[in-house]
Amino acid sequence: MNIILLGPPGAGKGTQAGMLVEKRGMVQLSTGDMLRAARTSGTAMGKRVADVMDRGELVTDEIVIGLIDEALDGAAASGGVIFDGFPRTLAQADALDELLSGKGLSLDAVIELRVDDEALVERITGRYSCGACGAAYHERSKPTKVEGVCDACGSSELNRRADDNEESLRQRLMEYYKKTSPLVGYYHAKGKLRSVDGLALMGDVEAAIAAALEG
Repeated sequence: MNIILLGPPGAGKGTQAGMLVEKRGMVQLSTGDMLRAARTSGTAMGKRVADVMDRGELVTDEIVIGLIDEALDGAAASGGVIFDGFPRTLAQADALDELLSGKGLSLDAVIELRVDDEALVERITGRYSCGACGAAYHERSKPTKVEGVCDACGSSELNRRADDNEESLRQRLMEYYKKTSPLVGYYHAKGKLRSVDGLALMGDVEAAIAAALEG
């Protein structure tokens, strides 16, 4: 089964992709991870990626599709592929359809993680984590038992991501709505779209995705 996880920044795509990888044996194809790996790989494609990124330019759709093409060949025997962070535009969606068709593959479902903007802003701006062990917290829903001290390892190295602030998040949301949200209508028209509540409890989101894939 090959699927896309679609949703704005902070909707939980990475978390749910990790669960699908663990429980279904799927392969997560994250464009961000693939670009970072390619940059240091020493391959011809990796050198192209490094050259573009070193010039401070955006990596072209052609290069991203090339990386996905290579990754799909290695993931053919898996339990399926999760596209995470791709496609982001209608042009990329068309390119992905063409690539899959050329390999005799198809896209089975697109899971949209629906969110409410204000609730998402509250969720993201309140989160922080332990720099020592990675334990995750939230200042309202899951604070540390002792302020400033990690429950798991006792470290005081508690950090927030630099872009986990309201201004940055709202800018990222606007970019998503301008470029990526048209994919909701695109995949709905193709009969591929399945929508779940991305702000539900983690386990409830996981169950809703499982039901959508099985339905």
